[in-house]
Amino acid sequence: MEREWVIEESVVVAAPAEDVYAAVADPRRMREWSPEVFATWVMGRKVGVGTRFVGFNRLGWRVWFTTCRVTSAVPGEAFAFRVFSFGIPVALWGYRVEAVGGDGAGEPRTRLTEYWEDQRRDHRGAGFVSLLGRLFTGVPADRRAAVNREGMRATLGRIRAVLEQGRREKG
Repeated sequence: MEREWVIEESVVVAAPAEDVYAAVADPRRMREWSPEVFATWVMGRKVGVGTRFVGFNRLGWRVWFTTCRVTSAVPGEAFAFRVFSFGIPVALWGYRVEAVGGDGAGEPRTRLTEYWEDQRRDHRGAGFVSLLGRLFTGVPADRRAAVNREGMRATLGRIRAVLEQGRREKG
């Protein structure tokens, strides 16, 4: 099978787009959603385009960190960030938020799409970063998309569960 460089997964959440965006646009909450991220350190209080943060990740016994910079922050619509390893671009992660109307009872529904784009092929240090990625994460570059797809499904499921449970408790 040919290597995947771009993947995405979507889920429909029974919550308003503003609530869905707020959940994904705060890097401090990533540890609630992602099966790999166990902590983040955000530089500054307010998150917007240009905000930098460090993501601390774990896969099995392996632990590593990445530096990130927010590249898109459009409330209710989109949030994205670029990931760097040793200053070399590794990936672009993002979320698209789209209101898709209400259910039969008038409850708002939102499609949340998480996407990932491997950016290692676009940089002259790509081979070095891919080797480091395998050493730190244990995942070879040709399996990274599959591992990320599985993680996206878990992430989106957790976001949906928390937001929908919160709405049931409020309602």
